[in-house]
Amino acid sequence: MNAKKNLCAMIPADLHAKVIAEKEQLALSTLGEYVELVLKEHFEGGKTIMAATKTLAFQISEELDQRLKNFIAAEKKRGRKISQKEFVIGLIEQALAEYEAQNQTEETTNE
Repeated sequence: MNAKKNLCAMIPADLHAKVIAEKEQLALSTLGEYVELVLKEHFEGGKTIMAATKTLAFQISEELDQRLKNFIAAEKKRGRKISQKEFVIGLIEQALAEYEAQNQTEETTNE
């Protein structure tokens, strides 16, 4: 593992608020992870993961939230670190893939 160095900078409060919001949107645990991601993206190029994103927000019951937290904790114990965001996106992608496959089959049948 590479040695870590501290990086500290004063930034305007409105920019700080945007950074925190995007860090949370990306489901990153720490501000350090966010800064590292931004710097790697800047210096190494490649895909821009923060561009063209939309926020999806919804409320769930306390019971469902606890069940989700229990699931994520169990996955972590199994060695699979997954965030709530990754879990929900995975479910959405799975449902869309099934839907698109079904529509593809129906279109082929109709032709």
